[in-house]
Amino acid sequence: VQLVESGGGLVQAGGSLRLSCAASGSIFSINFMAWYRQVPGKQRELVAGITTSGGTNYADSVRGRFTISRGNVKNTVYLQMNSLKPEDTAVYYCTYGLGPDYWGQGTQVTVSS
Repeated sequence: VQLVESGGGLVQAGGSLRLSCAASGSIFSINFMAWYRQVPGKQRELVAGITTSGGTNYADSVRGRFTISRGNVKNTVYLQMNSLKPEDTAVYYCTYGLGPDYWGQGTQVTVSS
C-alpha cells in the first residue's frame, strides 16, 4: 500500500488547511484510515480516524475544529483543519490499517501565532 499526502503548509493562527491522502496498491474494500501527527521530541499521536462506513474518531485536542472525511475517489481521505492553533504545528502522516500498517511520507503543517 502506498500513501501520498498533500496540502500542508504555513498558515496563521485561526486559519484553515486541508490535507489530502491518496492510497493505492492492495487496498481492502473495508479498511481504516487515519491521520497522525508528530512534533520533534514527542511521540506520534492519533489526530483522527475514519472507517470505510464513515465512522470517525478524534483526539480531544482537535474535536470540533478538524474533520476527517473520505472522498468520492476510492481510498482518498481528507483532513479539514479549521481554527488552527500554533500547537497544531507538526508533521502530519496519513495511515492505512489498524496497526497502523502503512504510513505516508508526512506533510509539514506550520501555524504561526
